Amino acid sequence: GIILVAINPYKQLPIYGDAIIHAYSGQNMGDMDPHIFAVAEEAYKQMARNNKNQSIIVSGESGAGKTVSARYTMRYFATVSKSSSKAHVEDKVLASNPITEAVGNAKTTRNDNSSRFGKYTEISFDQSYQIIGANMRTYLLEKSRVVFQVENERNYHIFYQLCASAMQPEYKHLKLGRSQENNPL
Repeated sequence: GIILVAINPYKQLPIYGDAIIHAYSGQNMGDMDPHIFAVAEEAYKQMARNNKNQSIIVSGESGAGKTVSARYTMRYFATVSKSSSKAHVEDKVLASNPITEAVGNAKTTRNDNSSRFGKYTEISFDQSYQIIGANMRTYLLEKSRVVFQVENERNYHIFYQLCASAMQPEYKHLKLGRSQENNPL
């Protein structure tokens, strides 16, 4: 399959706007510079041409920009499909992100907000190839972190957030103590 190697520049670049989406829309792979939009366009065309499901795998190390790349892909699909929900599809699909980050992210030696879970996002299209829905499934990659952390790393954020709220009336019945973490979120 097609492989795109992308590097997170850790700053916003003007290469992801609507004008760039429209420049890649309808183009053949290789006619333009390598880009996440070129990969998305190829998947979209193959889906429409062959009426077959397509997959895009976004992989990388902590902090590589996987979530951002997935978001750009969803925005691309929403724009080129002229979906009636264009303005909100990526926000709806990623609306659960703060919750999944609290439950599935942890501080590691390489990243203060490292995802410790994987995501499987399924986008559904109708017969005219417009987005009609999406579903995101998450799964923990490091269940062992619940009971053990490497030195200078910490458990999942949610535990520290709960301990920081221990004195709130609605949490008193949980009998939570203070965390040993000196630097909670």
